Amino acid sequence: MKQISVQKLEEWKSIDKDFLLIDVREEWEHKSFNIGGVLIPLGEIISRKNEVNQGIKTVVVYCKRGIRSQIAIQRLNSLFKEIEFYNLENGIIHLIS
Repeated sequence: MKQISVQKLEEWKSIDKDFLLIDVREEWEHKSFNIGGVLIPLGEIISRKNEVNQGIKTVVVYCKRGIRSQIAIQRLNSLFKEIEFYNLENGIIHLIS
């Protein structure tokens, strides 16, 4: 599974790279702290798969520690062979103050 660091993600944002950012945590977690992106909780990832397939070829998925995002990517990889998925390395735990 491909990993992306927070630093590389910030670089992508700064150069306006075309990618979709998805937060797979729960709504209360997203409201508490997030780094942007679309909120699609892990339990809804398959039922909301159309929100993932928007013609964008690169998708970065994140959660608190990087575990739920790995599960989400495993599920999505089976549906979308044409999309390149990246897991945010170690999640956002170290960014939460």
